[in-house]
Amino acid sequence: MTTEEQITEKLDEVLVPGVMRSLVKLNLVRNISVADGKASISLASTALSPQSQDWLKNQVDETTKGLPGIKQATIDFVEANPKELNEVKHMVAIMSGKGGVGKSLVTSLIGVSLARRGYEVGILDADITGPSIPRMFGIDSRPAGSESGVLPVPSHLGIGIMSVNLILPHEDDAVIWRGPLIARTITQFWEDVLWGKLDYLLVDLPPGTADAPLTVMQSLPLSGVVVVFSPQELAAMVVRKAVQMAQKMNVSIIGVVENMSYFLLPDSGKRMELFGKSKAQEMAKTVGAPLLGQLPIDPELARLSDEGNIERYESQELSSFADAFLKAMSAKD
Repeated sequence: MTTEEQITEKLDEVLVPGVMRSLVKLNLVRNISVADGKASISLASTALSPQSQDWLKNQVDETTKGLPGIKQATIDFVEANPKELNEVKHMVAIMSGKGGVGKSLVTSLIGVSLARRGYEVGILDADITGPSIPRMFGIDSRPAGSESGVLPVPSHLGIGIMSVNLILPHEDDAVIWRGPLIARTITQFWEDVLWGKLDYLLVDLPPGTADAPLTVMQSLPLSGVVVVFSPQELAAMVVRKAVQMAQKMNVSIIGVVENMSYFLLPDSGKRMELFGKSKAQEMAKTVGAPLLGQLPIDPELARLSDEGNIERYESQELSSFADAFLKAMSAKD
């Protein structure tokens, strides 16, 4: 006789249209019961159009009735808001006090590395006035959804992405909003978007210590932050302000990353510190958190990012960075 657990395993193979994730991974399966050869299944209708609901109902019906001992299947939809369904194990914000140091790049690289290792990953682009995540992933389609919620747009690796650039008429339209509206949008990207079950939700923060970072630290259930900086003394000074903000908000710092740390000359392999001597160890000691990596200036990474193909990027530095990040998260747990 087929059990509820076996039905759940089969439903994990039913993909929700447009998001490359299953009913189970989106946490849309609310209840399953089996009795006398009849399976009763309740699914949340959250963020699903009527057409998607009809399609899923047929798919679940066919899948369930193909199981041993199941002669009849009853599928119904129940209402739920996205916040009720979102189960995120780790929500990590990537921050810096200064713009231009590569927060979005580091966010994307962490996401790509985790997805390659089999983790369920999402990226919430909280840089409302300067969003760049969709461009790096080559995404320009609008999010699907309904009045009850919005579905993040999947990347090629299945990373769910939500950004204001995905809902603007044109990606180069300026977002000229005051702080309260920006803060509300960030909150909606968490509460009104169906992220489902994720191992990691990465939050790309805008620079500074104003409304947007404050909203994230006060309103979202952060596991901690990763601090990004570059070798210039000016950048390091401003970043220390962001570190103080996180500490005052009682948000733990998972680790620090020095981006644009050096450049390898292609002919000789010699390392050149174009922006000055590395401050990686100094910053890690000041913050009291591990150094997760020193990422070089890599023309190949710049090219792939501009082309929307960041998911194709690989390097030994990226692999080591991912190892250090996961080690730091494991130590935190």
